[in-house]
Amino acid sequence: MPLLSPMFSPLFSRLMRTAALILLSIGCAHAQALPPAVNTDPARAQVTLPEPANPHLPSLILIGDSTVRNGRDDGQGKGAAGQWGWGNPIAAWFDPTKVNVVNRAVGGLSSRTYITSGHWERTLAFVKRGDIVVMQFGHNDAGPVNDTSRARGTIRGTGDEAQEIDNLLTHKHEVVHSYGWYLRKFVADIRAKGATPVICSPIPHKQWDAAGHAKRDKDTYGGWAAAVARAEGVGFIDLNEGIARRYDALGMDAVRQLFPQTVPDEHTHTNWAGAVLNAGVVVQGLEALGDPRIAAWLKPQPPANPQPPVREDERPVVDARTVHDEAPRDASLPTLYLVGDSTVKSGGMRGMIGWGERIAPYFDASKINVVNAAIGGRSSRTYFTEGRWDKVRDQLKRGDVVLIQFGHNDGGRIGDPAMKNRASAPGIGPDTVEDTRPDGSKEQVHSFGWYMARYVADAKAKGATVVLLAPVPHRDRWQEGRDFATFADWDRQVAAAGGAQFIDLTLLVADGYKRLGAERVNALFADARTHTNAAGAAFNAERVVAGLKALPGNPLGPYFAASAAAVQ
Repeated sequence: MPLLSPMFSPLFSRLMRTAALILLSIGCAHAQALPPAVNTDPARAQVTLPEPANPHLPSLILIGDSTVRNGRDDGQGKGAAGQWGWGNPIAAWFDPTKVNVVNRAVGGLSSRTYITSGHWERTLAFVKRGDIVVMQFGHNDAGPVNDTSRARGTIRGTGDEAQEIDNLLTHKHEVVHSYGWYLRKFVADIRAKGATPVICSPIPHKQWDAAGHAKRDKDTYGGWAAAVARAEGVGFIDLNEGIARRYDALGMDAVRQLFPQTVPDEHTHTNWAGAVLNAGVVVQGLEALGDPRIAAWLKPQPPANPQPPVREDERPVVDARTVHDEAPRDASLPTLYLVGDSTVKSGGMRGMIGWGERIAPYFDASKINVVNAAIGGRSSRTYFTEGRWDKVRDQLKRGDVVLIQFGHNDGGRIGDPAMKNRASAPGIGPDTVEDTRPDGSKEQVHSFGWYMARYVADAKAKGATVVLLAPVPHRDRWQEGRDFATFADWDRQVAAAGGAQFIDLTLLVADGYKRLGAERVNALFADARTHTNAAGAAFNAERVVAGLKALPGNPLGPYFAASAAAVQ
């Protein structure tokens, strides 16, 4: 039975036309250099992966590395010019009313670390009888078996040899096996669930041999994947050979256009056009396996020109007209002003509540006003450019206190439309970056630190006390390492230079989360990773109060309610 249809099949012709159309659409795109596509610590990769959309349908489940699912599977916000794995466009070939296409690959992982990181255990929980699981590993298996950077390598080959190590990265004792051993484990686990495994050889790199042909990996991971498939009697798709043939047919210049143009030495990760071509070869290989389920799941006609999905903005900008501007209840009292984004004030939209909406009970209303002037979707930059800070500053008087927390919406590339003109420049320096507004006007964008320093200076000039807070952590970033490290550092420097105080709220909340444990922490969120529900807001508010009580001089000490005394 052929593994792939003949090279000049009708499907191949359509693939060539599709790739050409996509190349024309992105050939002139210009963007800044792409960020790395792999996790800095793949052995403990923290990502949110999709689940089957309809559990009642069979699923085509994909596992692998960044050449299957790159980063957050959004092209780094650069559209077709960004880095894409073939697992995204392949869904366009299948009828979603008949099958779930579930791409659970993770960038930076090898066949070994996909298992040791726990991603395989979590993925296997979704596998059921009648599913097909397609695996493609190898790009990261050649790395070191043990180091302090990634520790993801596997023993070369398909044998049963093993190596015992004390993992320098995870600090755990581990038995490392061969590349083939891990593939066989995937196969056995899939079969035990009543599902069908399919092995793919790794896609080729953008490299050529002395004769000008695309380099193959028949003597290493491509050949070893084939050997395991033969020995286990499972379906095999020789992506390495099949895509290399396409590259040979296209020629070097055309193949170069299948990779991000802003990274000339990028030889592994394709752009959208390359991902579409590779997805088509995967589909062709699946059809060649002769499994009637594949034929039943495919759409009657292949997609003519698949387009990258429009990236959903996970940080919506709240319409200011829907937000009630708060004012001090008693003008004769000092006021605590809260300035920030939706993690401070969400207003209950889709169950999301910010910590600023749960902090008032910690203060004695007869001694101090609490005014939550935060608004969703704003950054340190847009809170300033929209005139919101001016409104707060104009109300300030001596004895007031201002808490300021930004960072969630300050990241991203200036000039990227998806950022909605809210990304600030990194750092604390005076340099600016020009951005174009939707109306065509130009804006000189300052650094994050510049905006924060402006807030500090303005508030202190009015006789107010200022406290800068590092952002509350994401749901998927508190267990390992630390979230918002750069923003916390910039806040700390600005506070020290401007005579403000600083609370590392990121770490305060993360430490509290660690005491609760992952299961309880997950129950504190109203969405995938950023916004808390009412319980989460209350938890974070308590952490803010603990941070305030620990500040030198305890500036808010006289205003705490009796109920706040136990907060540490």
